[in-house]
Amino acid sequence: MVLLTWIAEVADEPLVLEPADRQVEVDTNTWWLSAAEGDRETLSVSEETATAIRGRVRERGFPGVATFYVWHDEQAGQLRCSTGSVPPDALPFGGNYVACDDLGPIVEAFLTDGEPGFIAWADLDDVQSRAEETGVEPEDAPFPVWVSSVGAAH
Repeated sequence: MVLLTWIAEVADEPLVLEPADRQVEVDTNTWWLSAAEGDRETLSVSEETATAIRGRVRERGFPGVATFYVWHDEQAGQLRCSTGSVPPDALPFGGNYVACDDLGPIVEAFLTDGEPGFIAWADLDDVQSRAEETGVEPEDAPFPVWVSSVGAAH
């Protein structure tokens, strides 16, 4: 399995840009990848999908802002991507995130996750002690999200 191939295939999947119904966008446009341990070492990535989606958005004549974005969902052990009619600072996440322009660390975190979707008790304790030391609760710590503008407006 090659991540490049998978991400490229996302560009051909259904695409909905409906600013009045963000849930329809999320439900239709969100994709995720899981990989067996042996496959994880062979994955690679490209920005070709964002370029293809940008072309599709413009072909439809959508005049607004649209963003293609990728993140590592640690709890599910998946690499996910989606497209929404929102700017990078208004993505539909319930938690804090930081938009970035370097996809490498996000993919690396996915690829090096030795136990996808599993969080050890020891790590939970460590997170709690870090929260006590820093004053930042774990759920408040932002996670990185790679973003690419694909809409006509920026």
